[in-house]
Amino acid sequence: MSRGRATRSSTSRPLDAEAVATYLSGHPEFFLERPELVLHLRIPHPTGAAVSLIEHQVAVLRERLEREQRRLAHLIARAHDYEEVSDRLHTLTLRLIAARDIDRVRAVLDEDLRSAFRADAVALKLFPLDPDLAQQDPLTQSFLEFVDRPHALCGPLDADKNQVLFADRGDTLACAALIPIHAEPHFGVLAIGSGNPERFRADRATDLLDRVGQIVSQRLLALAHA
Repeated sequence: MSRGRATRSSTSRPLDAEAVATYLSGHPEFFLERPELVLHLRIPHPTGAAVSLIEHQVAVLRERLEREQRRLAHLIARAHDYEEVSDRLHTLTLRLIAARDIDRVRAVLDEDLRSAFRADAVALKLFPLDPDLAQQDPLTQSFLEFVDRPHALCGPLDADKNQVLFADRGDTLACAALIPIHAEPHFGVLAIGSGNPERFRADRATDLLDRVGQIVSQRLLALAHA
């Protein structure tokens, strides 16, 4: 038992420089078996005031490795976020299927989309497709150009559209995602607003938002013809 304790105690002590040097001297093949470690080493290569080509190449490779590691970490984080939103979108689909009227659809959208997109406000606005009614309705007029849009639109909103969509909450929102809804005899806009100006940037990918629009449109069509 005492021998076991002594072994653990000796191995738990931090290695000093001499111990490392002794080990590497006895194992000259160490870095051949672990070449990835070389990029993390800083080895002197005296050349006077000049920088040697080897030193420069190692510095370039080290910088490239660090850049790729940051890029990989970013991609992994984005993939995790995408997977999480996809799971929530699946849950949203199931809840919308169970919704029996438009009021319940609105409630489900408000609850689930706020959570899925970490948003501050959700609004579903439906308008008649009748051109004569559209001319009389300022709400419809504000979004006529949105009727035939195939994809969602992200970015900051002007004050008038914010007011139309989110009423008294519009002043607190910095940006929104506008999702076209096609559900005859109505068209509409599903708006998700955020006070964070980075949440729905104009360059944001809209594939998930487009899927939300398609799901909501199909559910509204089903309710209209039930």
